[in-house]
Amino acid sequence: MKMFNEVPDVYLHRDFVDFRKSINGLVCIVEMQMNMSPFEDALFVFCNKKKDKIKIVYWDKTGFAMWYKRLDKSRFKWPNQVKNETLTLSSQQFNWLLDGFSVVGHEPLFYDSVAL
Repeated sequence: MKMFNEVPDVYLHRDFVDFRKSINGLVCIVEMQMNMSPFEDALFVFCNKKKDKIKIVYWDKTGFAMWYKRLDKSRFKWPNQVKNETLTLSSQQFNWLLDGFSVVGHEPLFYDSVAL
């Protein structure tokens, strides 16, 4: 069963986060590092350094809520090679992340000529 059937905007914080942080610490990251309002109708996704845990923080109109997932044998395919500090994910990409797939496709290539 998927926890988030109708996914609002999803923002992924690219850099790893100290998972001793709880809601208050993660909301501060949303405001200060991601330069976003944590009160948006959005999910803010964070990962630990080992890539085996994610935390999702969101405002549910009455307070902040946090969803936490720990993988016992696998790792999340975290897009840490991307230049932007914050990535916007589609609903499909968000579900791919939760299902263990990469959310970043192939890098576009640009050539001046087809000659080898």
